[in-house]
Amino acid sequence: PPQVQPFLPQWLAQPKLVQKRIKDNLVPIRDVPGIHPRLLKKLQMNGIESFFPVQAEVIPAILQSASNGYLMGQGGYRPKDICVSAPTGSGKTLSFVIPIVQVLLGRVVCQVRALVLLPTKELAQQVSKVFNVYTDGTGLKVVSITGQKSFAKEQEMLVQKKVTGYCSLADIIVATPGRLTDHINQTPGFSLTQLRFLIVDEADRMIDDMHQNCLNQIVSAAFRVENDSSSNILFQRTKPGPVTAASSCYPQIPLQKLLFSATLTQDPEKLQQLDLFQPRLFTSVYSEKKELGDGAETEQDTNKKYTLPEGLSQCYVPCDLNSKPLLLLHFMVKMKFTRVLCFTNSREASHRLFLLVQAFGGVTVAEFSSRLTPNERQRTMKEFEQGKIQLLISTDATARGIDIKRVNYVINYDAPQFIRTYIHRVGRTARAGEVGVAFSLVLRIQERQFLRMLNNAGIQDIKKQPVKGNSLKPLVQRYEEALCTLEKTVK
Repeated sequence: PPQVQPFLPQWLAQPKLVQKRIKDNLVPIRDVPGIHPRLLKKLQMNGIESFFPVQAEVIPAILQSASNGYLMGQGGYRPKDICVSAPTGSGKTLSFVIPIVQVLLGRVVCQVRALVLLPTKELAQQVSKVFNVYTDGTGLKVVSITGQKSFAKEQEMLVQKKVTGYCSLADIIVATPGRLTDHINQTPGFSLTQLRFLIVDEADRMIDDMHQNCLNQIVSAAFRVENDSSSNILFQRTKPGPVTAASSCYPQIPLQKLLFSATLTQDPEKLQQLDLFQPRLFTSVYSEKKELGDGAETEQDTNKKYTLPEGLSQCYVPCDLNSKPLLLLHFMVKMKFTRVLCFTNSREASHRLFLLVQAFGGVTVAEFSSRLTPNERQRTMKEFEQGKIQLLISTDATARGIDIKRVNYVINYDAPQFIRTYIHRVGRTARAGEVGVAFSLVLRIQERQFLRMLNNAGIQDIKKQPVKGNSLKPLVQRYEEALCTLEKTVK
């Protein structure tokens, strides 16, 4: 049967295209209109002289949507929601940090006005660090709630009880869904009724992981009528509906959603759940038309659903199960690869491979999994970035979205089963315009399916790179000794 083409709403069908070649399209920060001099100075102090294409497009769009201050949208209209789909490492975080800090610079009373939701603690820490850099010295308060501190401690960071009632201690909250929901339901005085920006980072994953409920709770909390008589009923929000003479006679703070993702879903039903208002989509995930000599164009790459970083080379090595560990050791010991991030499909596999490489010796190796405390993970990452660790073995859960500096190689020790997983893994290298190589170890029985998966996503430039059995032979004896050692330790 012919394939049914999903009907795409206009905003998805006709997005604003953002240049994908980062290095050729940098925009000097002074050329982006409307940025506060104070923030320009901060950017320069942090060594940022130019914006990446995504930042140059999205920052002005968010600023413009709040050009009349954060109480109203432009011309009294409700601002449009914004979706940004751009590859890993293209600078999405700054695209929302800068405009949000700027819009809130003028605030008088501290209230939660921006809320950033992220799927993991590490990502939340990473984002709140960036917010702290840019709010430093502005009086704006950033609070991160991810369950790293005790619930009671987080409550103290969020609200303070005074004689007159509760007051907020946070202007900007960076949170993981579970912990945030707990505060909405259990923290007295915690209010989102003044929320102006809801940022959902890694949006597709947040929809997939059934955090939908969390998003619904945030929206209900934002439109909750407070029964506390001191709050001015004039500024009470009503759920947006048709504009009537009555509803337009007093200003009401709009709630604007900003969604960011490397792989934004194209599934209209899923997007429907997000209940977006006249959304605008900015994307650098598109196919470039090929010009033919006679001026005709062909859409060669219509099936390119995802863009990979420009400087990435991809190869795969057909192998069998027993030779996988040997191949990894061959890359590390014989080929002397450094700064390698290696992915397995489970925590157990990660741990076992880590013990095996350790027993083999000669490679500084660490594991990066949910077995470690957040502090241990931070330390491991730091040592990897300093080059003290050559090989970091990780699961997907741990490394999703995380910005590890200077990864030279990504090795898929276990071939990923989903294209999104592949995109996110290989996107840990070649970030911000650098170069990097991704190797996938693919079992012969998986080979056809693996290549089909990439092909369907329009990824054709992956090279087959067989490694001859002979080159693995010298490793075998030491490897078998390591295995014996491992069996003993495991027992």
